[in-house]
Amino acid sequence: MTSREALVATRQTLEAAGFDDAAIESTLLLCHILGISETELHIEPERILTPSEIKRLKLLTNRRLRHEPLAYIVGHCQFYGHDFRLSRHTFIPRPETELLVEEAVNFARSQPQNQLTVADIGTGSGAIAISLALALPQARIYATEIAAPALKIAGMNCRRHGVSRRVILLQGNLLEPLPEPVNVIIANLPYVKNDELEKLDREITNFEPRIALAGGEDGLDMVRRLLPQVQGKLRPQGCLLLEIGYNQGQAVNSLIARHLPRADIKLVSDLAGIDRVARVVL
Repeated sequence: MTSREALVATRQTLEAAGFDDAAIESTLLLCHILGISETELHIEPERILTPSEIKRLKLLTNRRLRHEPLAYIVGHCQFYGHDFRLSRHTFIPRPETELLVEEAVNFARSQPQNQLTVADIGTGSGAIAISLALALPQARIYATEIAAPALKIAGMNCRRHGVSRRVILLQGNLLEPLPEPVNVIIANLPYVKNDELEKLDREITNFEPRIALAGGEDGLDMVRRLLPQVQGKLRPQGCLLLEIGYNQGQAVNSLIARHLPRADIKLVSDLAGIDRVARVVL
């Protein structure tokens, strides 16, 4: 079987199962199996696959047919222009979270760069913390995470991107592990409401870690736990950035005002006009 034939067969299999992005996904699967880029794949359409490569392609295609997310199958994904390794222990970074990173970078660049410190809370794969480290070369980044398996993946990604000396991984709950107050706290906490969890796509509910999704009855349990910890962990004139869910802006605003009454609160909308980030400056 040639690479062209394998690509066509995989695409047709995924199309028959109703996958909208079958052409893209078949290309990514085959590139992953062969260890080559998309450009190389198209340059060598007559490359002969070995029996083991054919067998592995079928195995991975079958995993996708069971609706396992492609990012878990190939073991990595793109976020903020960088590639990150993933495992079933880590939440898959979403494109909308890039707005959270952009807000953090913009605020951080407005601050004195000497002794600039940032904390990424619930770092998972480390995608946010590492993206910040690459965008802010003078900053020291603390990345907290309660799950040890996720921290292991974050450590791999830190080494892969050459930021291990500036991204300090800390195991623990929310802000508790931070050894000092920081200039910026950034957090993409679980915010899915309990009654919405089972309505999510099966690719999410059957495969992604529930701890990274479940936000309680109104989706704001983790925000309630975080806010009382902010005083003493955020420097004066520091910034807290929270990703929030659909239609949670008003409730999050009220919670923040209750715990941080002197803070300046702004809700930042994404390209769809949905409140996506709560920006809080002390």
